[in-house]
Amino acid sequence: MDEIVRQAMAKWPNVPHCFGWLALDARGAWRMRDDRAQALNLPGDRIMNAALQGFINRNYTHDGAGRWYFQNGPQRVYVNLEATPFIARTDPARGFLLQTGAALEKVDTACITEKGELVLVAGDRTAQLDDRDMAQVLPLLRLDGVAVSDEQLLAWVENAASTARMSLALPAGAVPVEKVASDELPRRFGYTRIPSPDAG
Repeated sequence: MDEIVRQAMAKWPNVPHCFGWLALDARGAWRMRDDRAQALNLPGDRIMNAALQGFINRNYTHDGAGRWYFQNGPQRVYVNLEATPFIARTDPARGFLLQTGAALEKVDTACITEKGELVLVAGDRTAQLDDRDMAQVLPLLRLDGVAVSDEQLLAWVENAASTARMSLALPAGAVPVEKVASDELPRRFGYTRIPSPDAG
């Protein structure tokens, strides 16, 4: 967290929290949601300013209720999540990178939803893979130890009774991949997609 933010929090400790104005989309873009976007349930305008993106990334955290927020000086700006608290992209040198620019360290758990979304969990960081990067990750997926095709992956996802085992081959070792319903992800990994004041 930026030192200037810590100082502002100490100086003005009782600033009301903000809800609904900031969102993180499923491709890792921060979006500003004005009154119109909120009223019409629109995603909002993508934040393009690199300095502002960096400020949000450095001061992004969560509370005890699993609500993620950006600490903007003395004010918490809670974030609506289209998917998960983090979005991962592939990087040839560093493996998986989060929208904050940090590397996703050792992956503990991997899941695939009924929509084919790949979710990676490392410690307290839950990150859905940007769908544009699924083509780079597909060669790392193994079904009973054998590389999987698009068709085989789809069949495995759709077949609830399948006993075949999916895994993700990473440099640190293979990680088992399990099927998880997308609406179960927040409960399972302890985050809130649409924070509200009464949750905390």
